[in-house]
Amino acid sequence: MKLTAFTDYSLRVLIYLAAQPGRRATIGEIAAAFAVSEHHLTKVVHFLGKEGWLANVRGKGGGLALAKPPEAINVDDVVGRTEGGAIVECFGENGGACRITGLCRLQGVLGEAVAAFHAVLQRYTLADLVHNREALSQVFLTSRISVRQPAGRNA
Repeated sequence: MKLTAFTDYSLRVLIYLAAQPGRRATIGEIAAAFAVSEHHLTKVVHFLGKEGWLANVRGKGGGLALAKPPEAINVDDVVGRTEGGAIVECFGENGGACRITGLCRLQGVLGEAVAAFHAVLQRYTLADLVHNREALSQVFLTSRISVRQPAGRNA
C-alpha cells in the first residue's frame, strides 16, 4: 500500500506545526523545510483548514497553526480523510466493473489488511508523532536558516 503525496504532505504539515507549538508558519517555510512544492502545499493547507485541523490566518501576523492540540488529531482520521477512495476496484460501489467480484477472495484478504492498517493508525495521534519535538524543531530551524542564507556565504 502506498499513500498519496497529498496524504504524505498533510502529515508533514501537521508534524511541522506540532513540533513547534505556539508558533505560526508559512506555506513557503514548510515547503522549504521539506523541499516540496508550495503549490501542492497550498492545496493541502486549504484542505486541512476545511477539516478543522489547521487555523489559517491571512495577512500581517498571519500564518498556519494547529487548530486543535496534537493529542486531539488522530493519524487514522487524517489518513482516512486524505486518502478517500477504494484500494482496488472491487471495493467500489457494487464491486466496480470487475468480472470476478463475488467469486474472488482478494476483496476479503485486502479488506482484512486495510482494517489492520487502520487499526494501527487509530492508536496514534499527532502528539505521538512529535514526541521528539526538540530534535524535529532543530531540523526545521536549520532548514529556515539555510533558506535565508545567501548562496555562497558561510555562517
